[in-house]
Amino acid sequence: MEDGVLSEEEMWRAVEARDASADGSFVVAVCTTGIYCRPSCPSRHPKRENVAFYSTPEAAQAVGYRPCLRCKPQERDAPQLAWVKRACEHIRRNQGEKITLDDLAAEVGVSAAHLQRTFKRVMGLTPRQYQEACRVERLKERLRQGEPVTKAVYGVGYGSTSWLYKDANAKLGMTPGAYRRAGEGMKITYRVVDSPLGRLLVARTSHGVCHLSLGDGDENQVDALRREYPAAEITREEGKPDPWTLEVLDYLAGRATRLGDIPLDVAGTDFQRRVWRELQAIPRGSTRSYEDVARSMGQPTAARAVSRACATNPVSLIIPCHRVVRKGGGLGGYRWGIERKRRLLESEGAPHD
Repeated sequence: MEDGVLSEEEMWRAVEARDASADGSFVVAVCTTGIYCRPSCPSRHPKRENVAFYSTPEAAQAVGYRPCLRCKPQERDAPQLAWVKRACEHIRRNQGEKITLDDLAAEVGVSAAHLQRTFKRVMGLTPRQYQEACRVERLKERLRQGEPVTKAVYGVGYGSTSWLYKDANAKLGMTPGAYRRAGEGMKITYRVVDSPLGRLLVARTSHGVCHLSLGDGDENQVDALRREYPAAEITREEGKPDPWTLEVLDYLAGRATRLGDIPLDVAGTDFQRRVWRELQAIPRGSTRSYEDVARSMGQPTAARAVSRACATNPVSLIIPCHRVVRKGGGLGGYRWGIERKRRLLESEGAPHD
């Protein structure tokens, strides 16, 4: 086994032993019956030459196998979800400490290999990556509060600042100093205008649009912009709208069919930027589920992380998070209200419930 990935021999031994700890790591499909099962299925064992292994139920179903009615391999395992939740809570409670995979496995009572496989399947990232993500969030909070970079880095449990400066844009979306300054030195102009979907706020720097929101009034939207860039120089514009705002208005009124030429000046983590690029690739008149977006990124179990990245999209419409819906077609959530999401999809001709 390498990096928590079982070989076919190891998977077959787990099937022979009806090893419940392997459930969720893979499914076993039987070509003579057309059925796939959990490794722990109590049914009679098939012959080795008649089985194939798949990493997920979806992969087995994609090639024509049906789920076993006895062991129900397509249903997510509630006990596994419970101990993955406990593992997350343990990581968050002990963020200032070094937590090894073995320590975490002992805490929740499963093997290290099973923890690694199942945690990544459920959460979309490994326990170590989750621990780092928690530390980055704590670091962001300290920097937003004005704490010096070095003190903040050591305060969240890192032994040096080289970890952060090595790839700051991927971790914070900008340099640590810029993040700490919360927009200090940035000059942002914005305007709020009437649109077919209510009041529209478009904020921009000299490089591009940095914030776009929709609402029923001005005050809450302006407050959200100032919270996002508390140290920036923010000025409200009046008079004739700028070309970028006019382009958004034309789109909402149906006079334009794309917004792809508007430049952006937004900060995001590496994962957020990857999600936002996938959203921009969704054609007008089409929708994708959160699971679809996760699979297109090569991370099929990261649907919840994709949902969070959609919720933090700073420039709605230009990055079209409204085109992401629930699996099965339900609208799902939308920061600016479900009715606006419905009307956007209707105007674009996209199918939706």
